[in-house]
Amino acid sequence: MAPHGLRTLVVLALAFMTVVWATDHSPLQDFCVADMNGQVMVNGFACKDSKSVQASDFYFSGMHIRRNTSNALGSSVTPAFVFQIPGINTLGISLARLDFAPWGVIPPHTHPRATEILTVLEGQLEVGFVTSNPENRHISKVLKKGDVFVFPVNLVHYQRNVGNTHAVALVALSSQNPGVIPIGNAVFGSNPDISTDILARAFQVSEDVISNIQLKF
Repeated sequence: MAPHGLRTLVVLALAFMTVVWATDHSPLQDFCVADMNGQVMVNGFACKDSKSVQASDFYFSGMHIRRNTSNALGSSVTPAFVFQIPGINTLGISLARLDFAPWGVIPPHTHPRATEILTVLEGQLEVGFVTSNPENRHISKVLKKGDVFVFPVNLVHYQRNVGNTHAVALVALSSQNPGVIPIGNAVFGSNPDISTDILARAFQVSEDVISNIQLKF
């Protein structure tokens, strides 16, 4: 083989190897049902003995039930994560139902381990997310029944009912345990508190204002 042809072959091989390395690892077994009582500490849950796995490990009921939204936010979340469905352990998927009272809101938050895709089942929702620095673009849209919207992983996002009737949405997430970081709770409700002088400088207000907000969380 000519030197030029050999170099071309090597470049193509390296490119192929890079693509392979960039993909997710293939599963090494059919499933890994979470052993909630396991003592082994891993990045996720250890696997239950496959011989003791039952259909109930892959099952969750209740996504059709309207949830109570009589709270300060006017919203409720019904999760179907690994804690509710042990069978999705390691599969990288989960689901949740969102219920909204009229003008109810799910305040700005992030999912550190998942992208989210939302489908409106009832009502109308205003949804949006904010891109990272330095742009900090606010991308938002009002959705109607049947509309779908995607929130990229880790970006701050929110949902709000913009109607006078109950609203419902179903969300899917690309993690069995996506996590949630509500911005208000994280900043003003941490344990122990973030120092008021730090937050006062960050938000350009007095420390008294910060202390008052912290009390609410």
